[in-house]
Order: sequence, then C-alpha cells, then structure tokens
Amino acid sequence: MANAGFMKTMIKKLSFALSILTVGSAALRAEQPATPAPAPAAPPPPAATATATANVENTNGVGARIKFEMPIYDFGKAKSGDPVKYTFIFTNTGDAVLELTSVQPHCGCTTSGEWSHKVDPGQTGSIPIQVNSANLQGPITKTVTVNCNDKTQPSITLQIKGTIWKPIEVNPQFAVLNIPVDSPESASTVVKVINNMEEPVTLSAPESNNKSFQAVLKTNQPGKEYEVTIKPVPPLAAGSVQGQITLKTSSTNVPVVTVTAWANVQPALAVMPPQITLPGGPLNSKTTPTITIQNNSTNLVTLSDPAITAKDVDVQLKEMIPGKSFNATLSFPQGFQISQGQQVEFTVKSSNPNFPVIKVPVNQMPPPPPPPAQAPKAPPTASVTPAPPAAPRPSGQ
Repeated sequence: MANAGFMKTMIKKLSFALSILTVGSAALRAEQPATPAPAPAAPPPPAATATATANVENTNGVGARIKFEMPIYDFGKAKSGDPVKYTFIFTNTGDAVLELTSVQPHCGCTTSGEWSHKVDPGQTGSIPIQVNSANLQGPITKTVTVNCNDKTQPSITLQIKGTIWKPIEVNPQFAVLNIPVDSPESASTVVKVINNMEEPVTLSAPESNNKSFQAVLKTNQPGKEYEVTIKPVPPLAAGSVQGQITLKTSSTNVPVVTVTAWANVQPALAVMPPQITLPGGPLNSKTTPTITIQNNSTNLVTLSDPAITAKDVDVQLKEMIPGKSFNATLSFPQGFQISQGQQVEFTVKSSNPNFPVIKVPVNQMPPPPPPPAQAPKAPPTASVTPAPPAAPRPSGQ
C-alpha cells in the first residue's frame, strides 16, 4: 500500500512539470514575429519613362527639311568683267537640325562664300555665290550642288543664269582652221565683231603678229557690225600654228579688239600610233597591234608591199576607205622577243611622192626583274630539358 501511494505522488509531479513545459513553449512561439510577405515591385522612375517617350517622338518626327526661296536665279544681263553675285536663302522646315555637308560649284569661274553649316528647325541659312564673268560671253548657266541631311532631297542643284555682254563682242572668240597640207589656200574662217554700245564704233585694218595668218576686214553695218576673214599663208609646216589678230577701235572703253587664231596643219599621211611598243618578252600570248594610216590630202593614195624586219611575224594590210584609210595588223606569236641590239620596223610603200615609204618602229618593254631570292630558313633549334636535381642523401649514409 505504501508503494502504491508513492507511485501516485510521482505521477502527479511529472504531470505538473509537463504542463509547465507546454505553456512555456507556447509563450515562446507567440513572442517570435511572423515572416514578412515579399514587397511588390516598384514602378519605373519618372525619368526613365520620359526618356522612352521622347525616343518614340523622335522616331516619328520628319527630321531635317531644306527649302530654298529661289533655287534658280536669273540675273538678266551683266557686263563682261563685272562679278555676278547672289545669296541663296533657305529655311529648315523640319523638326531636326539641318546640316549642310558641302557646297560644290561646277565651274572654275563660280565660287561660294562662307555658308551656313547648321540650321535649327524653323531658322534660315544662306549660301553666297559669285560668278567671275571676265572670260564669259553670251547666255550662261552656272550650277552649284548642295549636299545635306534632308533624307527627301539630300542633293539640291542651284542655278545662276543670264546673259553676259561685252561692249564689243567677238564671236567666236577663237578662230580655228583645219588646213590640208596640199591645199592650204582653201582654208578660211570668219569672225564677227559686234558693237553692243549705243555710240557707233569704227575699226582699223587688222594686223597679225604671225606671218602665217592674214586677215581682211568687211563692214556689214557701219558702226555696229563687222566681219574679219582669216586665212593661212603658205608654206605651212605640219603641226599647230598660233597667232593674234588685232584691230584698233574708236571706243575709249575698248580701244583694241584681239582675235586668237589657231591653225592645225594636217599631214598628208597620218600614222597612228607612230610606233609600236610590245609587252616585255618573251610574250606570254599572241599579240596583234593595229596601225592606222589616214590620207588627209585631196589626192587618193595607194599602199603596197607591207613588211616587217622580224621572223615569224604575220602582216596584213586592209583598205578601209578606198584611197583614204588603211589598217595594218601585225601578229606577234607567243614567245616573241626582240634580241638586244635588234631593230624591228614595219614598212609599207606609198604612191604619195612626198611619202614613198612609211616606217613604224617596233619596240619591246624590258622583261620584269626576277623576284629577289629568299634566304634559306634556319633549322629549328632542339630544346633540351635539364634533368631534375638529385635528391639529397640522408645523413649518415
């Protein structure tokens, strides 16, 4: 009985202790804070949103646009020697900065001044242009190309046009004569001298600074219009001859009128080319140059007996225009080479007594030098790996 009472007492004490532990554990759980829920993502900052909107607006914009007030300027009439000036004005009608990359006049007598390189939207720019009229005469049109970043018209052409007048006009400014060598007396040219001033002008007899030219003055309209006929004076050598014809006037504004005369004296027989030059030999392939012989005289000519002073070269002569034009074709075979000191020449006989034999020398370019010899490569050096050091021997051995 005593043991049973003891057991009951122990069970009550254990139950009481377990109750205390359970209450304490619950109190500890109540004191621990709950795990917080994840915060929602923050919205993008206002600056980033504004930047994105601005980019969309720029993409949808029209960009730079150029518009000229007057792309073509007609100055009417100007006196020769007086500069013709005009400033082209343009507006940027777009919504981006307009940039001009270049202003290019198409003539040496036309120049551009300092022009506007960048123009903001809604603003205007300028391109000053000047034409030097000193050597101009009659109706003229000068153009200028403007390049810019306007995608609809990246290149624009501007024009300056009008009439340049001289107090006394020479038309044409240059007297050119193409003279056959066997009949120079048949060649002549006419130059008109026109007075554009109100007061009448008289001209003196023309004078030439070259005895190869003579000039005769004729009056078409007294005080207003004259003609100068220019002729060659034989004998004339083949080639070009130049001279100046001068006429004194009664005008104090233009006291002297000058006409430049050119005479091209054509040879009776023209040979083109005057010599043949072959590539460096030996030739890698067959080569067939052609020689053209042109008869510029009034008499027909006959060519015969074509030949060349070289072996294995074929020569063919063909009459293209009877008595006037001929072609000679030379066929040099593969491997052909002119030896050192050897002279090679094409010849053909002519019925023209002044040119009984036509000769065309044949040359050959030197062969290209051989490529430089390359030094032999040194044999590779064998690499030797040093042996590892011997391990130290234990002391006492």
